[in-house]
Formats: sequence, C-alpha cells, structure tokens
Amino acid sequence: MNFEGVVAIVTGASKGIGLTLANILNKYGATVIGIYNKTKIKDVNFECYKCDVSNEREVEKLIKYVQNKYQKIDVVVNCAALCLDEDIYDKSQKDFLDVLNVNLVGPFLICKYATKIMENGVIINVSSTDAQNTFSPLSMDYAASKAGLENLTKNLALRFPKLKVCAIAPAWVATQTVLDMNPRYVRLEMERTGQKELLRKEDVALKIIEMIINNDNYISGDIVRMEENYE
Repeated sequence: MNFEGVVAIVTGASKGIGLTLANILNKYGATVIGIYNKTKIKDVNFECYKCDVSNEREVEKLIKYVQNKYQKIDVVVNCAALCLDEDIYDKSQKDFLDVLNVNLVGPFLICKYATKIMENGVIINVSSTDAQNTFSPLSMDYAASKAGLENLTKNLALRFPKLKVCAIAPAWVATQTVLDMNPRYVRLEMERTGQKELLRKEDVALKIIEMIINNDNYISGDIVRMEENYE
C-alpha cells in the first residue's frame, strides 16, 4: 500500500481504532492529521490537532488550517465516539445530547467543512452493529447516534456524488474502553449477538483502508458490517 501524497484527517486519533488507523496510514506514507480533544496524543509520528468535533467554530478552524497548510483533503475517517452507558432513569438529557453531539453532529460538521475542499476522495464514518442491533438499553443513545450516522452516510453519498462516502459497522472491538468494562457483561453481550471473539483494532483499521482503496467492492453509500477478524 502506498499513500504517498495523500492527506488524511482521522478524528478520535488519541486511542482505539482511530490511533491504530492513523499510525498505519502514516506508516504507508500518508500525511495524517490526527484529531483529539480531551486525551492528548502521545509518542506518534503524525501531526496532532486539538479540536472538539461537536463545536462548529473549532471544526471550521481545523479545516481552514488543513487547507492553508496542505491545500487539500483526500481522506476523512470519523472515529471519534462517546459512550455513556446508564439506565434510562439515570441518563440525563445532557448525557443523551453529549453522545449525539460527538457521534453524529461531529461527523456532520467535519463532513460539512471538509467537503468544501475535497474535489474527490473518501469519507469513512465509523458506525457500529449497534446501529441495527440494539441489544442493550443502557446504550440507547449510542445506538441511536450510530443509526443516525449510517443514515447521514447515505445522504452524504447522494449529496456528494464525486466522493466515496461509506460507513463501517464493527461488532465488539478490543479497545481499551471495552477491555475496561465488566468482562461478564461483555461476554454476555457477545454471546447474545453470536460474536465469538473481540475484533482486533488492527483488523478494523485494515478493513477501513481496504474500503478506502478498493473501488470495486465498495461504492458510495455502502454500510459495511464487520463481525469477524481476518484469518
């Protein structure tokens, strides 16, 4: 794989899938702008930029910065996500809106401004199988945000026919957030959904890269479910 000359924005690049993907893209020659908010990115070789993706003014400033420095954007991957698992009677309106603002409004804002300087290229939104299979009422806001993200993806694909806009919907992934959860809860949820093992972050990142470079198997508007690791 050769990403020389490719300018890529990856949100949520301080940890998890975002950090793994940003490192791989950088390894293969891409100019990566890794976006973080509260958790600073450490010990990486790609450029880091602090931005609250749910703040329109900050997103607009980010895209202007990228335009002035690199004159273009070729790839956008929206990985930033927030999950606040609580019972409905403990979940406040603010909690619910915070999740939607990061997981749905954030990608909307990034795409709104990034598309202004994308003559062609690829946008990948990171969804979840929860968008279609809501198995836990504790995560109803997260699931709702991911369902909205998949609908947003399809509408962006219609609005920007010169771009490839897709979403990837992985099942449970071995991110630190998941590994820090109650293991019994994770095991029961995986059994309920029929998932045999946690997905590896590296495999999800490589699947995203495959979606970016493979124009034969993935077309704009596709929602790609991922439930198994590569052999």
